[in-house]
Amino acid sequence: MANDGEKMDRRKFLSAVSAAGFMIVKPQLVRGTQANSAIRVGLLGCGGRGTADATDLVNTGQARVVALADLFQDQLEKAKAHFDELLHSKGYSSIDSKLIFRGPEAYQQIANSKEVDALVVTTPPYFHPQHLEAVVLAGKHVYCEKPVAVDVHGTNRVLEAGRRAEGRLSLEVGFQLRNAPPYVEQVKRIHAGALGMIASGAGHYYSGFIERPAWPGVSPDEWMIRNWIYYRVLSGDIIVEQNIHVIDMCNWILGGHPLRAAATGGRQTRTDPGNVYGQYNVVFYYPNGVSMNFGSTQFDKGWWDVGWRFFGSKGVSETHYTGPVAIYGEQPWKWRSETPAQTGNGKFSVTGAFTDNLAQADPEKKKSFIESITSGKFHNQAAQGVESALSAMLARKAAYTGEEVTWEGLVTTDEQWDDGIDLSQFA
Repeated sequence: MANDGEKMDRRKFLSAVSAAGFMIVKPQLVRGTQANSAIRVGLLGCGGRGTADATDLVNTGQARVVALADLFQDQLEKAKAHFDELLHSKGYSSIDSKLIFRGPEAYQQIANSKEVDALVVTTPPYFHPQHLEAVVLAGKHVYCEKPVAVDVHGTNRVLEAGRRAEGRLSLEVGFQLRNAPPYVEQVKRIHAGALGMIASGAGHYYSGFIERPAWPGVSPDEWMIRNWIYYRVLSGDIIVEQNIHVIDMCNWILGGHPLRAAATGGRQTRTDPGNVYGQYNVVFYYPNGVSMNFGSTQFDKGWWDVGWRFFGSKGVSETHYTGPVAIYGEQPWKWRSETPAQTGNGKFSVTGAFTDNLAQADPEKKKSFIESITSGKFHNQAAQGVESALSAMLARKAAYTGEEVTWEGLVTTDEQWDDGIDLSQFA
């Protein structure tokens, strides 16, 4: 038996550990059965992407979906049917009807539920700062889809949420490309000097037009929310909502954000009733004289391609969603895929269901998130999420204004958008 001195030392040690921000594992994460040891996940925003994210978490074998929240009843019903079937296949029970929340206050109700350990936030991007704040204030871990915000004011709110989460919660942002094994290996080699001094780069995001249901008989506000991808105030426009994946990868490779950008864009060929652009052409200027050309379209039918290249003093890198991931030059290397290449002819995936270079991106990302919680080595990706969102906003503002925009000129504006929608009508 330990003497009094040993007991005191142990108490001091535990006190010090707690003060340092290490996790004391919750009892529900260590008790007996598989169901009770799984991390209890709530899904806020029950569309296609949210369903895919939460499904990947369940498939880690260490999480179960216990709660759902959405503005619309039909979304909740569809998600419940999907997850009940998935949960039954894993030996878990159905989602309790008491843990299904609908309406404009649903985000607060699911965040404050004592039955939830972690939240997946896949609501329209306009609402991400508000929803992130609520989840962090409630003391829950959070996986938030990109972008973290659609305006500068929103990014400042996300940074504050990140400060609140630091050392006590995992705050993960959905940039799953950084977890795709081919890209991880390629970037490691680039950072080790395989390209030498990087001089320039080029990236593109050519994808099919995102089609949405007709939603007959709904009000204009409901139609706008259900089709948020068509509206710049709700989505951030295609360069912030979709193209941000390539911009984030460029930031990762170059170790920082662009200092300024010049851009053009428009929606000449779009047929939807929204106001997002259909194409962007951008020149990003990074530190050390590196320039990055970026092109985007979202109107091509039956063909798509996403990729980026970098040109350095020792070699050239090439990367695609489907196709080669390689380095050419003094230190040649090529990723050998074990799965057949997915052709760019056909429908572009909007839920991340790719079969080639990105096949393991989402599973690895969700595994990493779960491990950050169970190990107590919490992730805090708020700053990364903000940096890449602001990088995309830099190009957006340059295209909207027709003028070159600097990083300092953007981040000091505290620009704030207003969707003009009264959500109380959906109570």
